[in-house]
Amino acid sequence: MTLKTKAFLYQLLCFAALFILVRFLVAAYTNLQGFWIPLTAFVVGTILSPQFQAIKTNDGEKLFMKWIFMKGIKQLK
Repeated sequence: MTLKTKAFLYQLLCFAALFILVRFLVAAYTNLQGFWIPLTAFVVGTILSPQFQAIKTNDGEKLFMKWIFMKGIKQLK
């Protein structure tokens, strides 16, 4: 599995987890109805989800992560 595929899967899993969590919290604790519940969960999940990217460097391909709750960019692999 390439690092680009891993980056895509990590990003998808993080977004999906946040989306599902926020969707249930919004449905339980707000008065929103209809398509506003998943729309709100999508926006919040997009903003809060960490971003993963595979970049080719001189040392080979590396995986990096950027998140709103961390300063700077973290190298994963």
